[in-house]
Amino acid sequence: MKPSSSPSESLLRGLSGAVDVDAELDDSHLLQALLDAEAALARAGADAGLLPGPVADEIARHCHADRYDPAALGTAADAAGNPVVPLVRELTAAVAPPARAWVHHGATSQDILDSALALVVTRAAGPLLRHLDAATDAAAGLTRAHRDTVMVARTLGQQAAPTTFGLKAAGWLLGLHDARTRLAQARAALPAQLGGAVGTLAGYGPSGLVVADRFAAHLGLAAGPLPWHTRRQPVLDLAAALGGLLAAAGKVALDVGLLAQTEVGEVAEGGPGRGGSSAMPHKRNPVDSVLVTAAARRGPGLVGTLFAAAGQEHERATGGWHAEWEPLLDLLHLAGGAAARTARMLGNLRVHPQRMRANLDATGGLLLAEAVATRLAPALGRAAAHDLVARAATAASFRDALLADPDVRAHLSVADVDAALDPAGWLGSAATLVDRALETYERGTG
Repeated sequence: MKPSSSPSESLLRGLSGAVDVDAELDDSHLLQALLDAEAALARAGADAGLLPGPVADEIARHCHADRYDPAALGTAADAAGNPVVPLVRELTAAVAPPARAWVHHGATSQDILDSALALVVTRAAGPLLRHLDAATDAAAGLTRAHRDTVMVARTLGQQAAPTTFGLKAAGWLLGLHDARTRLAQARAALPAQLGGAVGTLAGYGPSGLVVADRFAAHLGLAAGPLPWHTRRQPVLDLAAALGGLLAAAGKVALDVGLLAQTEVGEVAEGGPGRGGSSAMPHKRNPVDSVLVTAAARRGPGLVGTLFAAAGQEHERATGGWHAEWEPLLDLLHLAGGAAARTARMLGNLRVHPQRMRANLDATGGLLLAEAVATRLAPALGRAAAHDLVARAATAASFRDALLADPDVRAHLSVADVDAALDPAGWLGSAATLVDRALETYERGTG
């Protein structure tokens, strides 16, 4: 039996990730990012005149992941507490003797690993953001198509008052849009890390700042004002952005799952061959909703770990830094899967306006109790109007009870009562809010 060669190929991990995002998170890509950082370090040193250009070329020539064994490096990492130490040892042995003294010159392991993780994040964020864009576009399409589709709004798990499916989708849209904005900002702000042993760049003499800036430029990362070995705000900003993305996707998934319940039936997930049950042939389960919800529930623990690890000692951490690596990669994995599944879920979503209307009418107009009380309040006072309508709401027929009440008929005609009981007449600024959400989305994508 062939063993799994990548985390994205495992039996369970594929249920929470996206193949194209996970491909950037596997061992071979992390190893390549570490080697990219070593190559950039050598080239930065050459730019600053610290080592000859041909030496930098020789080092870079050996910075290819297929020349090294990630599993062996992982095993060897146990002795030093990180994989950079054995990698540097192997890279040094691989280059020509004149270049060996310049491998990893002036750097510390954290410089290379932090910079490599920033590269991994940057690269994984490409497909992740594409999935998120697709999810946002699908939410925008639903928002436009159902701008005026009236449905029940629910608060505290109960039917509350009329709203529109367009407004519900607009909330999904802006949640995803805001998450995309935050993630793109956190990605763009990720700095390269270079400080040397204690953050002074002492190994480069007076050229330290030049080397640090050139190092960042070669990696295509931001150049921070100073090393951030124990100042972990870049990681916290990224964690918050990924956690926010999972929360936004989880909100969509939770709503879809609830609206797809048999007794509600207002939406259904689409897509051929999806949602079957091993035991019940009739079932069509909202699988994407379930899996995105699962990812969203795992996110806060990972975000919490990264925040808990951020308080780090003096100039170098004793465990806090080490605690970041896997939760960060796990967050990227979950966010990629959630974005991809949300895009598929919304792109294939089936909306049932007739069922929405039936659910609106299920309580015989009780959803419009607020509308009736508002019409009576100028004449009766707010409290008296509220109490009158509350009494009518206990009757078998809400409309008949209203029309039979002399205090109601003294101020409202039959036509007035029927107008108050029309859901389409109690939508407030819903349509305008939908338009504003779409304008916000279109400005962000224009």
